[in-house]
Parts: sequence; structure tokens; C-alpha cells
Amino acid sequence: MPQVRLVGAEGSQLGVVTIDKAQELASQAALDLVEVAPQANPPVCRIMDFSKFKYDQEKKEREAKKHQRQSRLKEIRLHPNIDEHDLQVKVKQAIGFLAKKDRVKVDLFFKGRQMEHMDLGRKVLDKFISDTQNDALVEKEPSLEGRIISLVLAPKKGDVVKVVASPAKKEEKS
Repeated sequence: MPQVRLVGAEGSQLGVVTIDKAQELASQAALDLVEVAPQANPPVCRIMDFSKFKYDQEKKEREAKKHQRQSRLKEIRLHPNIDEHDLQVKVKQAIGFLAKKDRVKVDLFFKGRQMEHMDLGRKVLDKFISDTQNDALVEKEPSLEGRIISLVLAPKKGDVVKVVASPAKKEEKS
């Protein structure tokens, strides 16, 4: 006769009983007999209201889904002959995306004869990485795919705190 370890409706251990006895106890309590740990030896069954249990599980899943946020992949496009100020604007844009917990893909495009000067593109990407190192981790190292060098930055774990520059205090002349 197969046996199961039975847990009562209040969570009390009722011991190892036969399946027929467990079903009888469940029907006396007007509840369901639910197998909660089939891999155990003997399997563990619990006396409970199964429809209420299913409802509570779905409610927990909905609540967990509500607090879940999927990170998006934002894209920033650069060229090897970008000016310093323009690069800093792109860096600030990337830091803003990272502060919102989004990942950032940085693409550096080469046109025409710029392919002969790959070192300039690498320098631009190295500068971009060094400027964002406080806010980002390099998830995918720079790699060449055709005429594009791309890399992926991910936000650092923990709270990313964005520091807003305060206006410089005017020095008083003495």
C-alpha cells in the first residue's frame, strides 16, 4: 500500500499514512489533498483548499511581475572624427540611460577611407569607456563587424547615483 507523509490544514505534521487514509482525512475536512513534494521519500501531501492555493500563487506571480523591470538596449552612434564636445554630449546621454538601468550599445561607424584609420576609432571608444567607467561596466568588448565597431555597456550593480554639477561659486575679491 503506497504511503505519504501528511501535513494538516494548519501545517501540523500528521505523520506517514496510506493514501486512502489521507484522502479520507481531506474529505472529512472538506478540503483537497495536494501533493507538494513528489520527489521526497515518501512523497509529501498537504490538506488544503487547492483553489485558494492556486489563487494565492497567481497573486504572488502578478505582484512579482509588477516589480520586475526589463532593461532595454539603447543605442548611441559615433564616428571616428567626432569633436570632443560632441563626444561628451554622447557620454552624458549614455550615463542618463545607464542611470535608468538601461544597457547601452555604442556603435562607431566608418565611412569610405576612414577604414584605414581604425586606430582613431579605437581611441574614441577608449575615451568613451574611460568617461563612463564610474557608471558602467563593459558587458561586450569593442569588436569590429564590417564597417562598425560596437561595444555594450551595462549599468553597475546597486544604485547608480547621478551627480549633477552645481554652479561654481564665485570667489570674492578681498
